[in-house]
Amino acid sequence: MFQKVTLDNNVHILTEDIPHVRSVAVGFFVDVGSRDEDNEVSGVSHFIEHLMFKGTKRRTAKDIAETLDAVGGQLNAFTTKEFTCYYARVLDEYFDLAVDLLSDMFFDSKFELQDIDKERNVILEEIKMYEDAPDELVHDIFAGSMWKSHALGRPIIGTADVIAGISRDKIMDYYHKYYNPAKLTVAVAGNIDHERVINKLRPILEPKQGNPTVRRMITPAPHREVICRSKETEQVHLCIGTPGLKLNDDNIYVFQVTNTILGGGLSSRLFQEIREQRGLVYTVYSYHTSYHDAGLFCVYAGLSKENIDEVMELTLKQVRDIQVNGVNQQELQRAKDQLKGNLLLSLENVNTRMSRLGKSQLYLGKVIPPEEIVALVNKVTADEIQELSRQMLKPENFSLAAIGPWEDCGNLKKILTGLWV
Repeated sequence: MFQKVTLDNNVHILTEDIPHVRSVAVGFFVDVGSRDEDNEVSGVSHFIEHLMFKGTKRRTAKDIAETLDAVGGQLNAFTTKEFTCYYARVLDEYFDLAVDLLSDMFFDSKFELQDIDKERNVILEEIKMYEDAPDELVHDIFAGSMWKSHALGRPIIGTADVIAGISRDKIMDYYHKYYNPAKLTVAVAGNIDHERVINKLRPILEPKQGNPTVRRMITPAPHREVICRSKETEQVHLCIGTPGLKLNDDNIYVFQVTNTILGGGLSSRLFQEIREQRGLVYTVYSYHTSYHDAGLFCVYAGLSKENIDEVMELTLKQVRDIQVNGVNQQELQRAKDQLKGNLLLSLENVNTRMSRLGKSQLYLGKVIPPEEIVALVNKVTADEIQELSRQMLKPENFSLAAIGPWEDCGNLKKILTGLWV
């Protein structure tokens, strides 16, 4: 069971007591991500995430690194397109220490110029590393092909040009605009009593004030485009897909089951057909990513250049088959059991439970109990899957992105268009 309190300054605190574990996870979720950035500050959310570890008024960067490390705990953070999270996991006896550290970082980071310049170089190296990972890079290129010129289509990490030139003033303007209590949700899960959490957090958080900032929710308009980048790689890295569903769409669980059947695991159609039966790839899978107002469905494959035509044809053949012939009861039940198993097994991890609380509050304003999710998955029918796939997986909406060793990849557009004829 979880409990929720909203403080007078609009900070949401959610807790879930798990008495059979010895640990507790604490997450500070900020309702801001890369989609909130303008072009001239692209990557600033991720930049701020780095800078929060560089020192506060009471702690040096070394102190921050050692505080939880010294008691066997973990401290980390990540930036997404719609929120940023700073989190810690410790033994329950060190809960107060974890809260003190996270709140210190959140409210009293110094952002000194020398640290900004130092971390600027670190992020520029991170961008270079990212550019050298085509199996990761291709997904951002694919999002850019579908959501051209929209912030959801830009990489979270930003670009080298912007990171190299962004000033401290712009970083601080962004920080002060978004890092205030009205944008903060705190999630706590583990061996911890709800009242202990509130008694610790209320005197720290409630005196803090800030002006609420309403997100400019500009829904991205989908584009159909083929983008390919030439790079001396051993494999071609290929993404093909369509717009998906927003997170609170009524059909979200129908499409999750659909995705699981198509490419969501080792027993999926794509993995069995393309890898196991034909041996054309090492990796092939599909995924569905949802945001407040949009979604993205993608099939990824890492393959040899000479297998592109066949792999694309087999992928689209499986899509057509679901649209025309539907799915059988055996694979439908297997997909449901896989989704339910993944959900329930993940809940044995306190970090996952904490993350689930925070994200649910940010996206839905409520937490859906696992039992309710299981019931919604169980309700999905074969007819719903067939109808939704006909509506969503339309040929005129497919985009494609690829990275590979070629001089001219214009043929990919012909392949994609021709396979739908």
